[in-house]
Amino acid sequence: MLQPEANHVVALLEGRGVSRETGIAALNKDTGQVTLVQVADCPTYVKTLHQMHLHFPSVVLVPDTFLSASDAAFSTSGKRPGSTSLLVEYVQDEFPNAQLEPVGRRYWNDNGGLEFILQLCVDDDERAGTILAVQNKYYALSAACALFKYYEAKMNTRFAAGSLRIRYVPVEGTMMIDRDTARNLELIGNMTFKKSPHSLFGVLNHTYTAMASRLLRVNILSPITVQPSIHARLDSVEELINSEDRFNYVRDALKALNKMDLDKLIISLASSEARETSSAKMASQRVSQMLNLRNIVAQIPLLRTALQGCRSQLLRIICDMIADERLEIIQQLVNANLNEETTPAKGGIGAVNARVYAVKANQNRLLDVARETYKENIGDIYQLNRSLSQTHDLPLTLVYQDATGFVFSLKKDQLEGELPEGFLNVTSKKGKYMFSCMELKKMNARLKDALDETLLLSDKIIQDLAAQIVHHVGALYKASEAIALVDMLWSFAHTSIIKNYIRPEFTGTLAIKSGRHPILETVQAAGTVVANDFYCDASSSFQIIQGPNMSGKSTYLRQIGLLTVMAMCGCFVPAEYASFKIHDALLTRLSNDDDPEKSLSTFANEMSCSAMILGLATPNSLVLIDELGRGTSPKEGVGISHAIAEALIEAKPYVFFATHFPELATTLSRRPSVVNLHLSVQRTRQTTSNFGMAFRYKILDGVSDQNTHYGLELARLADLPPDVLTEAKRVAEQLSILKTRHEEESESSKIAMRRKVLLKLRTQLKQAHDHSSLPDEDLLNYLKRFHTEIAKAFIDL
Repeated sequence: MLQPEANHVVALLEGRGVSRETGIAALNKDTGQVTLVQVADCPTYVKTLHQMHLHFPSVVLVPDTFLSASDAAFSTSGKRPGSTSLLVEYVQDEFPNAQLEPVGRRYWNDNGGLEFILQLCVDDDERAGTILAVQNKYYALSAACALFKYYEAKMNTRFAAGSLRIRYVPVEGTMMIDRDTARNLELIGNMTFKKSPHSLFGVLNHTYTAMASRLLRVNILSPITVQPSIHARLDSVEELINSEDRFNYVRDALKALNKMDLDKLIISLASSEARETSSAKMASQRVSQMLNLRNIVAQIPLLRTALQGCRSQLLRIICDMIADERLEIIQQLVNANLNEETTPAKGGIGAVNARVYAVKANQNRLLDVARETYKENIGDIYQLNRSLSQTHDLPLTLVYQDATGFVFSLKKDQLEGELPEGFLNVTSKKGKYMFSCMELKKMNARLKDALDETLLLSDKIIQDLAAQIVHHVGALYKASEAIALVDMLWSFAHTSIIKNYIRPEFTGTLAIKSGRHPILETVQAAGTVVANDFYCDASSSFQIIQGPNMSGKSTYLRQIGLLTVMAMCGCFVPAEYASFKIHDALLTRLSNDDDPEKSLSTFANEMSCSAMILGLATPNSLVLIDELGRGTSPKEGVGISHAIAEALIEAKPYVFFATHFPELATTLSRRPSVVNLHLSVQRTRQTTSNFGMAFRYKILDGVSDQNTHYGLELARLADLPPDVLTEAKRVAEQLSILKTRHEEESESSKIAMRRKVLLKLRTQLKQAHDHSSLPDEDLLNYLKRFHTEIAKAFIDL
């Protein structure tokens, strides 16, 4: 899986009891968002590691008692510290590049953590809910205390009161997807090429803002499981798709915010580190940040106008979130202090001038004088350029470089011979000569002094302005969240339009007609991806999929997982019809690779992954297993595969089990919920001496028949006499008929068939009761038809 930028400081605390409860406090260094999580985990800590992948750590804080005494003091020296905690060992294996920092055990204090939250949490609509949610979360609060103590002591950073967006995230509201599943399904990154856009994230990411891109990543790795929330997102996406004007208005409003990151701007206001040690460089950054904030606040009304009058509830909520009166107060404060005509350019003297003239005149007399000096220095430099151009009869131009100031520029074809004497530091770049002179260097030095003085004086006004804005920072956090969400929903709508996706339903049954692989669609030519149907309910919850290598079994499994993730994120899906069940976890075993880092062979890796699946699987889980048991001998492989399959059948999740073992179709066929499927393969004769197979990549009912009478095909190509081939075919077919008849007549087979029919009856009736929206008369006719089919099935038995 493509790793995100490691930009979180994560405090991690494990309970010493039997329950293996862990507390996590993660602070995003770029955006300042603090996330608190408390997890009741399993022995492999897969849920805790999943949460840490959502908040990818650059630094992991643990109690010093979790590290061995001899190594705790040297954890930052490059030496991997020893550990007395199994959880810390798992974290070290999972995040080898993260710096492990011990924090004194006395700083892991729940009361201290609650005090920090009460002091720092922004005063918004969610503050009360956050405080209520964390009050009895001992481990999460203790981790929060250690996190903020670390920031004060080691990072020398304090945050303004009521300036941080602190949220408690309940684990039960999202679907659990472990790291290997995310990597093998290519949810975030392509397995072959790290920079390739061919991943689910690449397919869906048409966002304009950095906030929305982060939100999309988190949603793909942990889709929401609250059905009303999913429907609210789908309603919003549907409205954007069906209303072309609304779609275009929202797009234009988001374009104005392109590449903006409001979260980063907010944390720059909230952090007090910069105020204690000011420099011209830091002052320049703060002025630019305030200009960017001014531009964002000025563009928010455009987005609000685009969302006014929406029918979907979620879009109306988003519109209300960015209609906060405090945003107008912030805009008034900014407009009262900053010039409206100054816009931060990408570079050069234009960007410098934007910072110099950011603050309005008459705010500070010393600033006005410094700017006048700066202006005179700029004028002197341009006068020098004109003078030298006339003296040497050369069309000299000026180029501003942040490191050195102004330099002269001259195209190579405009110079005959060599440069006149007096020019220094000549370099060649892109068909131009760049050079300076002693007088220009002196002027640059005076210009830099004037520029630094201007920026430092401007910074005092900017800091006072930031202190006023911090009082209303809750409105900015709310606006950032709203912009990110509508940007992500617009991206879903955009993808659904260009890819011809349809709206999914959630009925408790997996039923997809002509589903397409979303990533393959972006790689292969239009119309060449083979569509497949899927159906899975309680009466067919364990599906065995057979087929030779290259027939498409792995692609079929991955497609199920990808479509499920897309639907639970609130996005439309590539199909003609799609119905899904809400799953609490997506558990997979899709790779046959060794794991050298953990000294695991293929089989050991299979068993480790299978143990994790069996430990986490519930009736609401989705399990995808590909080629289990191939890392050992055939007999042992069949045995272990059958045993794991039996355990999964008892746990009752939705399971898609691809295998090369034909024996499993026989040993498991008597279980009522087992269904046999296979990928279509057609034999093709290539020459007079050989034959091949054409893969159709189409799923079909029943056990794979690819090896039935395989020898007869070979014999026919060997030009055996026709009467011999006829007799061989007659005997082979007769033996197959006798075997089938024996199986059908056996009492155990009849009992198994009756159980399948009864389970189907129960499932269909429950489905009709829970999810049917048919009128009474149509529902009655459906039940009558179903009654007739069941009665006929019992008569046939």
